[in-house]
This record gives sequence, structure tokens and C-alpha cells, in this order.
Amino acid sequence: MDTQTATSKPFLTDVKTLRDRARKNIGDGAVTQAYKGDVNKTIEILQSVLATEIVCVLRYSMHAVAASGISSEAVKAEFAQHAKEEAEHVQQVAERINQLGGKPDFNPTGLASRAASEYGTAGNLVEMIKENLIAERIAIEHYQELVRYFGNDDPGTRTLLARILVVEEEHANDMHDLLVAHEGHPMLEK
Repeated sequence: MDTQTATSKPFLTDVKTLRDRARKNIGDGAVTQAYKGDVNKTIEILQSVLATEIVCVLRYSMHAVAASGISSEAVKAEFAQHAKEEAEHVQQVAERINQLGGKPDFNPTGLASRAASEYGTAGNLVEMIKENLIAERIAIEHYQELVRYFGNDDPGTRTLLARILVVEEEHANDMHDLLVAHEGHPMLEK
């Protein structure tokens, strides 16, 4: 690489310019000039993610209480653990909305319509496991799309959703393993 090319396209903004921008735009909080996304659209998307995670907390919590049967204790514990992890996602997404200048929408009115996943109506242990596996698969596909959507325009939101995605994949794997254990055969071809 020749020296002229390197100096005509500097990698970093000079420190003085960074300092001046930070002082001039202090009211913008965490959203800087380098942010390339649409803040309002990002907040709207994250409100849907927040609703999805809240519905998952509620569903897993209900299943952790309502599951019954001779082999339900271990499954109940798994549901409770997943509810706790989904609650952590709720907090993380709400914090990101706040960082971007939005107000997280925890209003229960319309929660189900804002969420990608469903609350469910399972009546027995196997149905509960299936509902949770379906919900996790919905979340996985949705978050994969969102990670691609945010790309380099919003690396903070992309990174947050990618971290949550990994946990959702673990949850789906757990639910699949439970389903196999309770139905006695693999549901997915290897």
C-alpha cells in the first residue's frame, strides 16, 4: 500500500475532531455520528424483540409451575432456568432501547401482538416442550435475520442480538433433547 493512499483515507478520525463532536452532540447520548442505522427503526425492531422475550419469560415461567407428571421435576427446572435467561434478555434489550434514546415498552396491552413468539396453550409436559421448541425456533430465525439486517450499520445491536441468538440456540437444543427423551425418538434427521 502506498503512503498517499493511506493518508488520503485515514483509518481513524483525529482526536481533536472526536472530542469536538462529543462535546457538540452531547445530547445524543450513545448515538454518535458514526451510527449508520435508522435509530427509530432500530428502536421499533427492538420493541418487538423485547415483547418476544417477555412472552418467552411468561411462557417458560408458566410451564415451570404447571408441568406435572412422574418425570416433570427435571423439565420444570429446565423451564425455570430458561425463564431466568429470557428475563436477562429482556433487561439487555430494554437497556439497548434506552441507550438509543427510546423508552422500552413493557405495557402488557398488545404484548402478544408485538411478539414474534406465542404464549401457548399446552396442556401436558410434551406439549409444553414442543411449544417452547417452536418458540425458540421462531426466535432463532428472527434473530438471524436481524443480525444480518443490522450488519455494520449498528454493531452494538447486532452484537447484542448475536449473543442472545446463541442462548436461544442452546434453549432449542435443550428442548429438542427433552422432546426426544420424552417421546423416545429423534425429531430431527441427522
